[in-house]
Amino acid sequence: MVTTNLVPGFYVNDIQSALVAAMVIGILNATLGFILKVITFPFAILSFGVFLLFINAAMIMLASKFVTGFVVYGWVPAFWAALVLAVLGMLINALMKDQ
Repeated sequence: MVTTNLVPGFYVNDIQSALVAAMVIGILNATLGFILKVITFPFAILSFGVFLLFINAAMIMLASKFVTGFVVYGWVPAFWAALVLAVLGMLINALMKDQ
């Protein structure tokens, strides 16, 4: 829901849609995303990991096709959403390591 407030073009109707979208994105990242990341590993090295954001953006775009109430209007919002989600994940990991 934080990403919805920060990224224009990234919309979630309610908390239920957000939870379903998170589950679908997680499943896509664990299956198709993993395969794409293995195949495109040289590009990830050459781009210092920025290419991985494009793969995550593709998983977000794909999830928006399956989940009702979760809409992403194009690649640019999907890329920024992937970046915001990555930063939020790093912040949560940093906070959880202290405990």
